[in-house]
Amino acid sequence: MAILLKTTKVIEAQIDQFLDILSDAALLYMKAMEDYLSERFEQFEDRIQQIRENEHKADDLRVHIERFLYEHTLIPENRGDVLAILENTDEVIDNMKDSILQFSVEMPHIPDELDDLFLQLTKASVESVDNLTMAVRSFFRDLAAVNNYIHKVYFFEREADQLGEKLRRQIFALDIELAQKSQLRWFSIHLEKISDYSQAVCDRLAIYTIKRQL
Repeated sequence: MAILLKTTKVIEAQIDQFLDILSDAALLYMKAMEDYLSERFEQFEDRIQQIRENEHKADDLRVHIERFLYEHTLIPENRGDVLAILENTDEVIDNMKDSILQFSVEMPHIPDELDDLFLQLTKASVESVDNLTMAVRSFFRDLAAVNNYIHKVYFFEREADQLGEKLRRQIFALDIELAQKSQLRWFSIHLEKISDYSQAVCDRLAIYTIKRQL
């Protein structure tokens, strides 16, 4: 029992570190969008570099945790669920990195009248990631609290959907070139998808939670 307890504590500490990286990446994502819309492009690129570094750290830590689980976990029946949670959550970080990187590649011009909606949409997606982080933490610490955070993820995913639609309607109402409208629509969709990825992880997390409660 002492060996099992020690193993569990080691895994929990590593998963906490992994989730800290996810939380940091979400905050950096929000700050990066604020910098971009304020045309602080040098600072924006610095944020992207930090998000890249967080993605690499998360990948390395996930692989380390997976190896540890295979080598040391004495009760393997829950191992598959834990591995799936880590892999699915890691994809959220990857998608945030890919999304913000496209802003750096294409450098879309965003009319000032769209700034507020772009920020609101980004905030809703980031809030979904924040609550996903708390849901996963609760899965390992306080199972009864998981559904509360999952509910919040679903709320912010719906909020992002509504803001995304509102933003796209406003984009196509502008007197600008169709090519620019299409580009801005593409970026609004990718901002919105961050919340979709968080919801997808929570869909699976809800099932894993039910399994643990049986």
